[in-house]
Amino acid sequence: MLLDLEKGEFLVKLARLAAEEYLKRGVKVEPPPSTPKELWEERGVFVTIKRYPSRELRGCIGYPEPIMPLVLATIDASISAATRDPRFYPMRPEELPHVTFEVTVLTPPQPINVPPEELPKAIKVGRDGLIVRCGMASGLLLPQVPVEWGWNEEEFLSQTCMKAGLPPNCWLDPRCKFYKFQGQIFTEVEPYGEVVEEEISP
Repeated sequence: MLLDLEKGEFLVKLARLAAEEYLKRGVKVEPPPSTPKELWEERGVFVTIKRYPSRELRGCIGYPEPIMPLVLATIDASISAATRDPRFYPMRPEELPHVTFEVTVLTPPQPINVPPEELPKAIKVGRDGLIVRCGMASGLLLPQVPVEWGWNEEEFLSQTCMKAGLPPNCWLDPRCKFYKFQGQIFTEVEPYGEVVEEEISP
């Protein structure tokens, strides 16, 4: 189910509020009483924090699977993106005016049941996100990532393998399982600014 811009804006503002309250007061916010009922449905979601105006990544964490209500997953993911992304030091409150918040609401991951050599034809850059699971290793890249980096489908598969700490050609190994999903992206244009739905186009 697609969300309208009003609900996307609600999630982005909630993501910023959740990070802000946690960084400044150590408080985990509760969903507002005005939360639309659609946001109580279980959905996967990622919160991405980017430096402004460079758009460099500052943190990105989320839930690939629909395991909790979207509104609660957004709060959790935002706090984690700000404080628990292992690639970065935890954010400081004074950084908040210099970053933008982006919320990507996911469709449930679907297994890609094709022989490995046909994987590039089974996915589309600009539409799909990818998950790889191989033994104990797993990795995920959101649909917007290959577009931002200018990757084709094979490069997208290789980079997903590398995100999982696997060799780039692991996608040719039939023991590695791939899943695809789509995402609806809502993002601040500037810190504390207008929220828009971002189109992904390769």
